[in-house]
Amino acid sequence: MPANPDRPAARLVVLVSGSGTNLQALLDAATDPAYGAEVVAVGADRDNIEGLERAQRAGVETFVRRVKDFDDRAAWDADLAAAVAAHRPDVVVLAGFMKLVGESFLSAFGGRVLNTHPALSPSFPGMRGPADALEYGVKVTGCTLFVVDAGVDTGPIVAQSAVDVEPDDDVESLHERIKSAERTMLVEAVGRMAREGFVVEGRQVRFGTVRHQGRQPLG
Repeated sequence: MPANPDRPAARLVVLVSGSGTNLQALLDAATDPAYGAEVVAVGADRDNIEGLERAQRAGVETFVRRVKDFDDRAAWDADLAAAVAAHRPDVVVLAGFMKLVGESFLSAFGGRVLNTHPALSPSFPGMRGPADALEYGVKVTGCTLFVVDAGVDTGPIVAQSAVDVEPDDDVESLHERIKSAERTMLVEAVGRMAREGFVVEGRQVRFGTVRHQGRQPLG
């Protein structure tokens, strides 16, 4: 679907902790004006990572907020929220961001923060999704895009993509296929949210449909 010509591109702030492959997928998609969204800033919790370099090569502003530079986690969370807010995001994407955001952050952006998980939620929460799927012996796993809440991988689900578990899979091979599906899912879902708007109603995330009250004001 083409972008709405009457609506400016949705503003994305992306937070990263590592190589930034999901960030790169969003940067690439945003080069097409019809995508409906642009990455306006990239933040990180570490210096000297490839994710920041990807942003800089694309001409996107970057910032770093390291936990160790603050007295406590709450102070870091509040400062991170302020740094993100300075860029007036419509949506914040945690793209391989390896820190849990807290109360200050969710108070500022609650309902507009997205994260991915390498399993079909609510199955296999936490850091070991692909390994847990293999150990359990499931035949299908995948990835989930969700709206971040105060829990761990518990927020309302935006999109999911299934990935078959092959008989000869190990954790690395399975995880690589999940990450590939994750990038496609993320780009498609964020673009749709940008173009159509969305609303979170309980555990349901609905796209567009202007009859819903409280639709997120993207762009």
